[in-house]
Amino acid sequence: MAIPVPGRAAETLRRATVQIISSSARRQGSGSGVVLPDDRVLTNAHVIPGARILVENWEGRSHPATVLRADAQRDLALLFVPGLSAPAVSLGDSDRLRPGTPVFAVGNPLGFIGAVSSGAVHALAPLRFPNGLSRRMAWIQADIRLAPGNSGGPLATLDGQVVGINTMVISGGLSLAVPSRAAQTFVARSHDRRSLGV
Repeated sequence: MAIPVPGRAAETLRRATVQIISSSARRQGSGSGVVLPDDRVLTNAHVIPGARILVENWEGRSHPATVLRADAQRDLALLFVPGLSAPAVSLGDSDRLRPGTPVFAVGNPLGFIGAVSSGAVHALAPLRFPNGLSRRMAWIQADIRLAPGNSGGPLATLDGQVVGINTMVISGGLSLAVPSRAAQTFVARSHDRRSLGV
């Protein structure tokens, strides 16, 4: 029996989602990331607090990564992972999202590799944060259950278009994601200026 379209899209994104492990003498963090062309991985800045970063692909192979650029306010980071063997995705158009649009998230929460959760877009709007994240920029709010390890993974529509980068959970069972349009701008700036950002 053929896999339905949402199932095929989820399976494709599972293979394009990596696990990121960051460590230093005092801290260790882990999360997810989405593979872009040219051996690059897009994730959250808060996923990479340490100086040593390893990226593990779908096949379980680990590769050292370097930071091309990071933006703590927007909570995005772009990594370069030479030799990474994983399918790449292109970022979709988050401006086409509307409240009620069905979406799903892929990530590595609580040690479950390639876990998928689904829900719908709640709103696309700026929020107020006490922790310094940007209040002026729009965030995708969705009623998707995320857990530690989901950060940095893709938020996608049912046809597999990556429309956001999952970032955090807020009250009321909602999660936040960076819109793909903001991520595209960040990646384009990083391509122009390849400099370490942490």
